[in-house]
Amino acid sequence: MSIPNIWHHRKVADTSARGCEICFKPSTSVLITPDKQDFFYVCPAHLKDRGFCSPIIDHEAVAAAKKKREMDEEVERLKKEYEEKQRKKEKEAEKEKDKDKEKDKKDDKNKNEDKAEKKDDSASDNQDKPKEKAQSDVEQEPRVFALQRTFHQQRIDRKRQAEMAKRNRERLNNPSFFPSVPKDLP
Repeated sequence: MSIPNIWHHRKVADTSARGCEICFKPSTSVLITPDKQDFFYVCPAHLKDRGFCSPIIDHEAVAAAKKKREMDEEVERLKKEYEEKQRKKEKEAEKEKDKDKEKDKKDDKNKNEDKAEKKDDSASDNQDKPKEKAQSDVEQEPRVFALQRTFHQQRIDRKRQAEMAKRNRERLNNPSFFPSVPKDLP
């Protein structure tokens, strides 16, 4: 039985953390084969170590993700522009209605509202930027790895030993495995 040298990086809940296969520290990162034949826990620091594994980069997927991200940014920008235009139209309509009633009082209030809205808009823009940066950092982490030859061979050997131990346990449970008592007289 051969295990392909393609490992997908997954995260598990903090309550499911187990010891890293290399350093035995608790870790929530798991490397798993695509067909879910084998998995093991590993520290995120080991994933960056070139002596342990190397990332497999799918350039087409990266390009597609980048294009999608750019499209999403463009859609968000257009939505904001449209909302601003709608707000301006509404304000102009309100101004025309209120112009006849209370011209001086409304002008002062609109100036104060515009200043407050500008402050709110700039604050919300500043809050959105760190969230986007954090998401882009997560997206740029490699998700597929190839283990170095020695570590991959260790996984194969460990899997074979487990299969052999299982077969031996099954044989020992089978009564026909042991020799029978001789029935002839000596």
